[in-house]
Amino acid sequence: MSTVADWLGAACLVAGALLALAAAIGVLRFPDALSRMHAATKPQVLGVLLLLLGIALRLRSGSDLGMLLLVAVFQLATAPVAAQMIGRAAYRAGRLDRSLLDADELAERGSGGGSSGPA
Repeated sequence: MSTVADWLGAACLVAGALLALAAAIGVLRFPDALSRMHAATKPQVLGVLLLLLGIALRLRSGSDLGMLLLVAVFQLATAPVAAQMIGRAAYRAGRLDRSLLDADELAERGSGGGSSGPA
């Protein structure tokens, strides 16, 4: 049974590393801030969670699992907030390509880009 857990852990580590690599490539290659923000949060968070799962399958001790759980909770709590703040700042600063937006609800509310208001 230990060998199966080790192989599953190795598969999770490889998958997590590949997702983190895809996130890094997306941050470098995507054209605007909103696309980069998406690449920096979605696959990166899943990659980190897969890495943590792989480590948990390998270590299997109570204190290690507790620490890994804390890291996972903090990652899930902070990544969406950081993405929201980055997106908000990019929108307000006008640092995005509006032609790439499917819908722009903020412009309809009268709070369109530019620096004409408090951040």
